[in-house]
Amino acid sequence: MRDDTMTTSPKKAAALAAFKDLPREPGVPKPDPILIADNVVRRFGGLTAVNVEHVEIQRGSITALIGPNGAGKTTFFNQLTGFDHADSGEWTFNGRKMNGLPAHKVARAGMVRTFQLTKALSKLTVMENMRLGAQGQKGESFFRALVPNLWRGQEDEITARAEELLERFKLDAKREDFAGSLSGGQRKLLEMARALMVKPELVMLDEPMAGVNPALTQSLLGHVKDLREQGMTVLFVEHDMDMVRDISDWVIVMAQGAIIAEGPPDAIMSDERVIDAYLGAHHDAPLSEEELQAQLHEAEAALEAEAEEETAK
Repeated sequence: MRDDTMTTSPKKAAALAAFKDLPREPGVPKPDPILIADNVVRRFGGLTAVNVEHVEIQRGSITALIGPNGAGKTTFFNQLTGFDHADSGEWTFNGRKMNGLPAHKVARAGMVRTFQLTKALSKLTVMENMRLGAQGQKGESFFRALVPNLWRGQEDEITARAEELLERFKLDAKREDFAGSLSGGQRKLLEMARALMVKPELVMLDEPMAGVNPALTQSLLGHVKDLREQGMTVLFVEHDMDMVRDISDWVIVMAQGAIIAEGPPDAIMSDERVIDAYLGAHHDAPLSEEELQAQLHEAEAALEAEAEEETAK
């Protein structure tokens, strides 16, 4: 699966050079970070889903965010992109403070994301979905909409960009089809193409390969690599380790909401902290009597708390 055709490209070489000789430790500073997050915490009741002390995303690179199920990867994405609110912490994009901004303002600033479950508007055509992705459309104003001369030129430009992207993503033949008629892989392509309508600097992909037909996998991989070649930064969540090794320049590992390791793909795959997080080696040993009693007490306390809540109701 490894594709060496891109290894000698200037963009790929520059990304690898930026990571050369960096310590392989959580939160390691990067030479030119586009995104910096500090002390980001998100709790749901008594569960701490995200607890990221410090992480930096290098500009112009493809960075993978990996970790076992429930590690907090998508929740962390949601905080950074304004789809959820962190309990504490702050993060900057291009030096601009982003925490507290709603999702549409985050996208307008140049940081866009896709979703594990695609969000295409199924009752609109592919072209209509693309047009909706454009920012600052003059025709969205009621009064301006009454004067076509004020917005028609911009709409023509938006349509031309949409046509260009649909052709690049091999969806031009589907432009008048309803988005709901597309296959899972085609919907992934549409979502990625629509995200590019805002001309972003940072593209965040949440499991771009999930549910994709193998026939479209290589096409999607090529498009992800091409984002870096066009000068964009990519941060993606993925479970397919072959894909991670193939396209990423740097890998960040989350477990139980925290960043536990960072490094080049090949080094990360053999990192004991990563193996332990995925395979749970530290859980294989039998519990001591003290550990067993502690777990029993925690369970009893949780049951008592639930009973008190029911009584209060």
